[in-house]
Amino acid sequence: MQNSSMRSWHTWVLRMLTIAGIAALAACNTARIGYNHGEALTYWWLDRYIDVDAEQRPLVKQSIARLFDWHRQTQLRDYARLLTRTRQLVQHPVEARELLLTYEDARKRMFDVIERALPDLADLALTLKPEQIARIERKFASNNEKFRKEYLRGDIEERQRIRFEKLMEQAEYWFGDFSGEQEALIRKASDARVLNNELWLAGRQLRQREMIAMLRKIQAERPSREAVMAMLREYASTMIEHSGGGEHELFYDAARDGAAGVAAVVVNCATPEQRVRAAQRLQQWIDDFDALAMRQ
Repeated sequence: MQNSSMRSWHTWVLRMLTIAGIAALAACNTARIGYNHGEALTYWWLDRYIDVDAEQRPLVKQSIARLFDWHRQTQLRDYARLLTRTRQLVQHPVEARELLLTYEDARKRMFDVIERALPDLADLALTLKPEQIARIERKFASNNEKFRKEYLRGDIEERQRIRFEKLMEQAEYWFGDFSGEQEALIRKASDARVLNNELWLAGRQLRQREMIAMLRKIQAERPSREAVMAMLREYASTMIEHSGGGEHELFYDAARDGAAGVAAVVVNCATPEQRVRAAQRLQQWIDDFDALAMRQ
């Protein structure tokens, strides 16, 4: 659960560091707006999963505040530098491998956040009660049902259409409106990507079961803080790396490569005016990160 909560935060950070097609954007107009409400949103998100009790509340709020303080002071200017490189990158034709390097740079930064949060996550894991773990399990089931309704409906053509429309929402955020000819190029690249939503759901459920088993083991055996940190670190690494072998790892690798490929198509078919718009959007995020980093 803690990793699930942190996964939400990590994903949000990753979204702010990658371009359209590799990951979706955070659901706010600027980084500054989302970040300034980040502590409250993170607590709210976590509370939905475990129903934080009176004893846990001070621990959780203090832990979130410490993490945001550290993140603001040590990470945001680095994010601004990464986005500056990305702004320069998308002003010229790119190859998918270049975008994958940007993605990997962003993903490495996620591990820094995880490592910083591990002691507090371990402390919280050791306080979880059986009913709270059961609540997490029910929330996972609810999330999976929502996933089924959104992504397992229709035939392959319908699913490709839905995926393409979500991609275009993000592409248009960065670059503005696309012509019919541009959309046709992007649609072709989008449809060429691997698509197996059943396998994606199966992977989600596998990680969820692993998390529940881990939390129940912690609750039953009460291991040391260091042991819990090691368990959480291993779980987070497997989750973010999509490692473990088998068809799931092959699928995730193919999905990542396909996303980089379609992102390259979006960048390469953009007009000079669209590239200027993308640069301006990225500059807004850079300015926000710099302003947030200055805030004490």
